[in-house]
Amino acid sequence: MYPWEEIDAENDSTLALIHECAKRGHGVAMCTPSNLTIRNSVTSAFCSIINRMDKVPSNIKSYYKKATLREEMLPLAGFDAIFMRANPPLDPLMLNFLDSVKDDVFVINSVQGMREANNKLYTAVFDDPNNEIIPVTHVSKNKNYLIKTIEESTSDKMILKPLNGYGGSGVILIEKSAMGNINSLLDFYISKSDGSSDYVILQEYIEGAEKGDVRILLLNGLPIGAMKRIPGDKDHRSNVTAGGRVEKHKLTAEEKLLCKKIGPKLVKDGLYFVGIDVIGGKLVEVNVMSPGGITYINKVSKTKLQEKVIDFLESKVLEKNAAFIRMTNLKRTVDEA
Repeated sequence: MYPWEEIDAENDSTLALIHECAKRGHGVAMCTPSNLTIRNSVTSAFCSIINRMDKVPSNIKSYYKKATLREEMLPLAGFDAIFMRANPPLDPLMLNFLDSVKDDVFVINSVQGMREANNKLYTAVFDDPNNEIIPVTHVSKNKNYLIKTIEESTSDKMILKPLNGYGGSGVILIEKSAMGNINSLLDFYISKSDGSSDYVILQEYIEGAEKGDVRILLLNGLPIGAMKRIPGDKDHRSNVTAGGRVEKHKLTAEEKLLCKKIGPKLVKDGLYFVGIDVIGGKLVEVNVMSPGGITYINKVSKTKLQEKVIDFLESKVLEKNAAFIRMTNLKRTVDEA
């Protein structure tokens, strides 16, 4: 995950998950991607271990203030589960470390799933030839092609964003009436100081987007909570980190159908806990690395989503342990025959 000291105790989803684990008596340790290591051919990490408490405070902020840490290098295969909560962009070397333990530890989300879905291109895997659940999307680093695409669009507005951005960073609304600025904007987004270039996304503007979007959290392919995100007065982005606010939201028939269509594919890819961003019933983005929203949804919907997530995590660990015990017993039967 990101460093412990950078946590916003009021709103952090990862802290809510950690607190729930501590309440249940589980041992919890954290590491940043840069603290992964290998010792004597064993994949390990320089971990910050949260010291156990005689009584865990029921309040998450109080828990964060009271928690004390100790540092120790620990083997990753010794844990029951590894929960990926690092912020984008994905460090491919981090996944190379996890490859060596993915058969020993339940990893959420799966290593392969993270590889496939860690960027905004993942929405293209869903079968949607008529753009019923996904807005028309173009991805390129060819500036001339992008300009032509904007000019040929039937809409006066489009959304432009970097391929590897997160939290609403770099997302802008462009209009044909301001074509004079688009050339320089594309230069800024595409060209890098070292002479290389980045991909950008051009996406159909969905009517009603100015009123905000919906963040839906899915667990094991099913929606467990949602919130409406409303943009601030001076920003078109609805991300809370960009100044937006949240409201309670009940899933519409369109949104339920969307979840039903994409849920099985998410589970098949090992993407057990994801956050999707939806506008007008259409899937705009799939967040698989560190989906947030637990604390905000909890506040507006009077729920505790972290309980459902840790319930699921415990069940997967129990399944994995039961399968190991069964296999061990079967092997013993054969060996003793």
